[in-house]
Amino acid sequence: MTTPSTPAVPESAAAPAPEAPKSKKALKKVGGIVVAIVIAVAVKLGLPYLTGDAPVHAKVGECVVVTGAENDPKVDTADCSSGKADLYKVEKVFEDTFDLAKCGEELSALAQQLDSDKFVLCLSEVKK
Repeated sequence: MTTPSTPAVPESAAAPAPEAPKSKKALKKVGGIVVAIVIAVAVKLGLPYLTGDAPVHAKVGECVVVTGAENDPKVDTADCSSGKADLYKVEKVFEDTFDLAKCGEELSALAQQLDSDKFVLCLSEVKK
């Protein structure tokens, strides 16, 4: 006795693979766009501060170390008693300007900007 073979099912009658609902696909797409925007904004606003490239907005009485080229100085805050080379004390700060003349002839002037934040630091050299 032979067992009957299973009948062949035409391909068109086979059940199609279930598709994800369109709302889930749309939600994934929107979610991806939102994540991309958040990352772009974080990089634009936060990266200079995280990498140390943001201008140092020191206050009067604080000390800074100025290094690098004259046309691209790097400024870091430092302890006034550190004795480091290129150490300056902030004597005056002028907001919303690049006018270096505001510091006068007796002080060194350093203009800084990041996005819309611009200011001038008036500096006196700290003697070792």
